[in-house]
Amino acid sequence: MPRSKRDKKVSLTKTDRKGLAWKQRIIDDIRFCVEKYPNIFVFQVQNMRNNLLKDLRQEWKQNSRFIFGKNRIMQIGLGRTKAEEVETGIHKLSKRLSGQVGLLFTEKSKADVLAWAENYWAVEYARSGFAATETVTLPAGPLEEFAHSMEPHLRSLGLPTKLEKGVVTIYSDYTVCEEGKILTPEQARILKLLGKPMAKFRLTMKCSWTKDDGFQLHVEEEEEEADMVTECPVEEDDEEEEDDDEE
Repeated sequence: MPRSKRDKKVSLTKTDRKGLAWKQRIIDDIRFCVEKYPNIFVFQVQNMRNNLLKDLRQEWKQNSRFIFGKNRIMQIGLGRTKAEEVETGIHKLSKRLSGQVGLLFTEKSKADVLAWAENYWAVEYARSGFAATETVTLPAGPLEEFAHSMEPHLRSLGLPTKLEKGVVTIYSDYTVCEEGKILTPEQARILKLLGKPMAKFRLTMKCSWTKDDGFQLHVEEEEEEADMVTECPVEEDDEEEEDDDEE
């Protein structure tokens, strides 16, 4: 009997990865944007969400471009030193490319962008590692918002549930999380199922470079470090981060 063609082992070490050509394209895109747009900002992300960043790209696409990816690649695109910089003084932006940051190239004025960033935020569900902003307690009784088929999953997350006449029921009071304490993966999933967002996605403009005014710092180093401490850890892997650059 011939061997089935379906029974074939594939070595994961041979899967394609984005290589030198992809990195060079990002560098070229950055240098093209430096020539096209008069204003460039380095922004820091709190509670990174790819879907929200994509929404912003769509909203700003007429006169702006967001690039978010590997800091080292973005630094090369701008120029890491005074000798390498593509415009006078722009290497100072590269020095601020650390942590969860990205580049915003725009035709909008500096004042408009800073005012927008100050007021923009979006509510999101917290992930594990995030400090709870409130105490959430579920009293004993029915959870009618959940279908009976959800009961095993809720129980696996630690909720003291059972089925009573086909209704998911908590048989004792249960504290999901306590204010100020770090969320576990199970707690974060429960809060999402309950529809209780505790995180805010927002962008902080760290610094800018404009063709008229040159480089300007908008957030002091001490404030940046404080923001990094209070951020929720990002769970996206490198592949997802790289995918953002392709748009």
